[in-house]
Amino acid sequence: MKIFLLGGTKDSINIIEHIKQNYDAFILTTTTTEYGAKLAIEGGSDDTIARPLLKDEIIEIINDGDFDMLIDATHPFAAHITQTSASIASELEIPYVRFERPTTNLDNIDTSRIHYADSFDEAGKLIADEFDEGNVLHFAGANTMEDVMKHVPAKRFYPRILKVEKSLEKCEKLAINPDHIIPMTGAATKQENIDLIEKYDASVMITKESGEIGGVIEKIQAANEKDIAIIMIRRPKIEMLNKDDIVNDLKELDSKIKSFFKNRYR
Repeated sequence: MKIFLLGGTKDSINIIEHIKQNYDAFILTTTTTEYGAKLAIEGGSDDTIARPLLKDEIIEIINDGDFDMLIDATHPFAAHITQTSASIASELEIPYVRFERPTTNLDNIDTSRIHYADSFDEAGKLIADEFDEGNVLHFAGANTMEDVMKHVPAKRFYPRILKVEKSLEKCEKLAINPDHIIPMTGAATKQENIDLIEKYDASVMITKESGEIGGVIEKIQAANEKDIAIIMIRRPKIEMLNKDDIVNDLKELDSKIKSFFKNRYR
């Protein structure tokens, strides 16, 4: 079985490890960064491509490589690539799965400090209007900084990002002080988030609704303890995605694989 995996997330590493342990499979993982590709190889991926791919490139790779299945395990906020991958699978008539981490269960969490927004531009406006004192911790990646900073000055802005060339170039372009850049190596613990709030005198934190694997609960708990606001960006709604194509865990992924390849896996 040859699998084309759109990766770059912790979910995708879990998928690679699970498939390699349980199936006779070759996995090609695509990521947008060398760092993501390195993690994929360490997880057991047979090959990687470490750059963004256009739709036509993906189609060509799948056709030339005679891949049997396309799995999209990109970030919940990567709406464009998910729409593109679903259309590619339909066009090529190959089995397709969208692995989508569940939304965060907040039933037993104090959510009184959460303010929801549908975009980063909206988040920036909200900060300018309602949280004009104290500093801003941006825990939502380098690609989303510019929209927030249309409304928030660089002197208040502290992004937590991967210290890779592209991200640092974006910081430089936006005139973000290098001393404001917080290196990211993975989801932070509650205490690490508390330490950052204290160190940078933050009054508000920006995060995506990226699920428990993205450390959302630890961010909320830290904000609650330090009595600061959280602006949480809602997940985008992805049109044209068949609900039957979505799985939320590895058990559901197994069921899909076995249904697609029932003659091989019983």
